[in-house]
Amino acid sequence: MRARVRDTTIYFDVDGMGLVPDGDRMVDRPVLFILHGGPGADHSYLKLRMGPLTDSAQLVYLDHRGAGRSERGDASEWTLANHAADVDALRQYLGLEQIVLFGTSYGGFVSQQFALDFPESLAGLILCSTAPSFRILADTQRLVEEQGTPQQQEICRKLWEEGLQTEEALHEYFVTMGPIYSQDFDEESFGVGWRRTIWNVEQLDNWFAGERRSFDFTDRLAEITCPTLVMSGAHDWICTPEQGRIMSERIPRAHHKVFANSGHSVGQDEPEAFLAAMRGFLAGDCSAGC
Repeated sequence: MRARVRDTTIYFDVDGMGLVPDGDRMVDRPVLFILHGGPGADHSYLKLRMGPLTDSAQLVYLDHRGAGRSERGDASEWTLANHAADVDALRQYLGLEQIVLFGTSYGGFVSQQFALDFPESLAGLILCSTAPSFRILADTQRLVEEQGTPQQQEICRKLWEEGLQTEEALHEYFVTMGPIYSQDFDEESFGVGWRRTIWNVEQLDNWFAGERRSFDFTDRLAEITCPTLVMSGAHDWICTPEQGRIMSERIPRAHHKVFANSGHSVGQDEPEAFLAAMRGFLAGDCSAGC
């Protein structure tokens, strides 16, 4: 489905019931907006990981402007502020008062922007494998230099310094870096997901050359007042657990869960624990999984 909001067209998809039978009454489930990473990817890779949550929430997937099946528009419009504003415009388009927002990796950056810009629209916030500022790059560079193979070091430098520029180079990047993205990386399974995904490499390169060097929510995190779950993979080299700790300590109502056997892809590495934490948060009971 597509919604014309603000000055663009956003692709979205809805999974699960929002109003469910419960004995002799009907009960509203929370609506969970799901923001993908990248930037420049689409939402498709999250459907298998998040789909089981239809027993706890109505799921709304979307592609950020410039990505996937959404309108691409001008590259100058691919900003955190615009992506966050598009999410709130879609919320209004669907007639929703409040949403629970899940953002992973880049989607977590957008989610923090949303929480600061549209606090009244949020019933809850889930920040997964993400970080509050550009300073994560220093940790990432250090870990790649200390632990990466020469091939991994070389392709990361290409991404950071000049951009990848082509889908072929992006594919090479993920195959090379896959074993440290996920503790459970399988190249054949990755290939299936790769073929499902619509990529915009220009958006990824623009991010690393632009806002990636300057975004910083650190000093404003205390303004986020809704219940928040922060999830980190213990072996995440992109958004380290230390970044999760910073967010959870500065957001007043936040809880930090570290997944001991996960890298950057928590939902892939520890699916059962990931879903348990999500369901616990959606039910308002962190003791059930958080």
